[in-house]
Amino acid sequence: MRTLLLTLLIGASPWCMAGQIYKWVDAQGVTHFDQQPPQGQSSTAVKTPSSPAPIPAALPGSGALGDQKAIDDKVKKQVAEQQNQLKAFCEQARTNLAQLQNNPRLREEVEGELRRLSDDQRQQRTAEAQKQIAENCQ
Repeated sequence: MRTLLLTLLIGASPWCMAGQIYKWVDAQGVTHFDQQPPQGQSSTAVKTPSSPAPIPAALPGSGALGDQKAIDDKVKKQVAEQQNQLKAFCEQARTNLAQLQNNPRLREEVEGELRRLSDDQRQQRTAEAQKQIAENCQ
């Protein structure tokens, strides 16, 4: 019984509180608001909403939330592309390093001719490859 009474009171409370409000300014210039209009003074009825305006549901792809989602998707795509490029770079760098370390007779093409790398050149390129891998690859 108490639950039913409590439910009815809570359910009816918006209608109980939604009375007319009046606004007026007294002789000292102070603005007043009350449920009863003043005697002998002019007042204005203030329009109050009967219920709060509903919050429009955000549809995907519309409004600020949709714009933010599109931006988030674009950034995620760019990050994924950068990670893929870095992964490919690291794989190639590791392959090159393995070739430099395991093959003492490497050749490179310079101006259309194949030239053999000296031991110093091979060691220098091995150090450069190791540095690139250490800086860019985890």
